[in-house]
Amino acid sequence: MTQLGDYFRRNLAQTSDAPMGLEITRAEGSWLIASDGRRYLDFIAGIGVSALGHGNREVLDAIAAQAQRHLHVMVYGEYVIESQVMLARRLTELLPRPLERVYFTNSGAEAIECALKVARKFSGRAGFVAFDGAYHGDTMGALALCGNRAMRDAFGALPGPVTHLPFGDASALGKIDSTIAAVVVEPVQAEGGVRIPEESFIRALRERCDCAGALLIFDEVLTGFGRTGKMFALEHFGVVPDIIVMAKALGGGLPLGALCSRNEVLGTLSHDPPLGHITTFGGHPLSCAAGLASVNVIVRERLCERAATMGKEIVRRLTEMRAPEIAAVRGLGMLVGIEFRDASLAHRFVAATLAGGVIVNWTLNADQVVRLAPVLTVSGDEIDFAFGAIRKALDEIRR
Repeated sequence: MTQLGDYFRRNLAQTSDAPMGLEITRAEGSWLIASDGRRYLDFIAGIGVSALGHGNREVLDAIAAQAQRHLHVMVYGEYVIESQVMLARRLTELLPRPLERVYFTNSGAEAIECALKVARKFSGRAGFVAFDGAYHGDTMGALALCGNRAMRDAFGALPGPVTHLPFGDASALGKIDSTIAAVVVEPVQAEGGVRIPEESFIRALRERCDCAGALLIFDEVLTGFGRTGKMFALEHFGVVPDIIVMAKALGGGLPLGALCSRNEVLGTLSHDPPLGHITTFGGHPLSCAAGLASVNVIVRERLCERAATMGKEIVRRLTEMRAPEIAAVRGLGMLVGIEFRDASLAHRFVAATLAGGVIVNWTLNADQVVRLAPVLTVSGDEIDFAFGAIRKALDEIRR
């Protein structure tokens, strides 16, 4: 272990008993380079953040240009900051009407918290609905929505009331009633094991929210910006939510979250009381400059379409392997889940794949499922390299 690794163990709070401990000195494209010179293929794109890969030149140039102009001044809707305004405008151009107003935050969890506050204030109701298998972040309000009871119970009483319904089961939606301020849903559950609902379920959910007068909140923190083969996953279902929450790839590699809604909903933050939700750093000009550059590259290079094509190829190759350890393969765009027969197989596969130079991970709320989420610019040769490591890892866990 290097001295830096020793400091990592001694001085940095650990979030697991066995951290990967890779000492990364550089990153470029789809690759991470460790201190010992070894290269690792980043097949999870920094948990969905690095959609364009690492070190995209247009994003770096936008960061450098903004850094020369100014860094923090004041961000929460009082000053006119060019990069912030232009990113908000670009997002509303890409989203369906009536999603026309953007509020920037630092992260997806913070955007979820803001969405919950907005829903309560707008509706005058207290209750929320979320789904089994859901993951919306780790702040107290976001954690209350979590579909994994073991994750919730460790922290005692959480904000609520929250009702959890089975994901994908339209027959359970009758429990959304006049006490519910909002329903929060991922159009595709990532941490839940890459679960893709039927279009009919999402449409029924929209109809039930309309009937009950509840807001529908789509959490597109991970599914946004081309990950599922569309700019936003909502496009697969033909449904427009009342609020959409974004983060991860939004910032082009820098911290940034956002929620977007119609004016009458988000407008509730400006009065009774004014400054109803504020954030010191949300929508930082540096992050917004990086985000605007990143979004423009995704659109110009048609990376959503590329993700759809390459994702189908990954699913096809996994399915044709017919590995007995694998129970199912699911995917939408470049969000792919490999469901193993049990969690121990999944965990051993992740370790063996890492040893082969490819980084994948299992999902928080379905630890028998391994997630693949390569950068949207991943090459065919890099996918070949990944499959070489995958085959070797499967051979290893059979022994």
